[in-house]
Amino acid sequence: MPRISEELWAERRRHVLTSAWGCFARDGFHAASMDQIIGATGLSSSAVYRYFRSKDELIDATAAEALELIGSLFDRLLAAEPTPTPDETVAVLVEDLHSRGEQEGYDLSQLAMQAWTEALRRPHLHELVNAYYRSTRANFAELARRWQVAGYLAPDADIDAVAALLTTLMPGLIVLEHLGDGSSAQQLIAGISGFASASSLRDGARGRNPV
Repeated sequence: MPRISEELWAERRRHVLTSAWGCFARDGFHAASMDQIIGATGLSSSAVYRYFRSKDELIDATAAEALELIGSLFDRLLAAEPTPTPDETVAVLVEDLHSRGEQEGYDLSQLAMQAWTEALRRPHLHELVNAYYRSTRANFAELARRWQVAGYLAPDADIDAVAALLTTLMPGLIVLEHLGDGSSAQQLIAGISGFASASSLRDGARGRNPV
């Protein structure tokens, strides 16, 4: 196939997908119909089905892209020189979510939330989401190792535990952005620091009063 044809095919497929995102953002995966999506594209039904054979295929592609977009943030964090500090990393996570906003009537982080619920009933999507969180945890672990070398974390800090905490934080950020009042980076940094201080005080008390 000539290159221009490949580019045109990819462009039209992308148009169908982004048209579906607007429908999914407005009505949800299940309430949005293929007729609505086809109408949003401005194409014929046969043209739309040339790129996606069903709504499930559109949902799968949406989930994959939403998770990839969120995951691409780690590529930037890990490539930065020097590695961002823990506080800077939290600030980047929050700012990325705040600044994404709605693009042409959709926000992929909001669609990621829908993908989570869809993953509860569809095994292959469950594996996709599970793989994303395994990757996220591994990326946080790598950042934590670098923080430990740089002196931001104690030499005896549990790298896997730090990664688990930050991985758990990610979905909460997205939920609060769309269903709550959001969270500021300053609040989260203060909260993490306060929690760490509480744990240190607890361990210190145990050291003074062995049981």
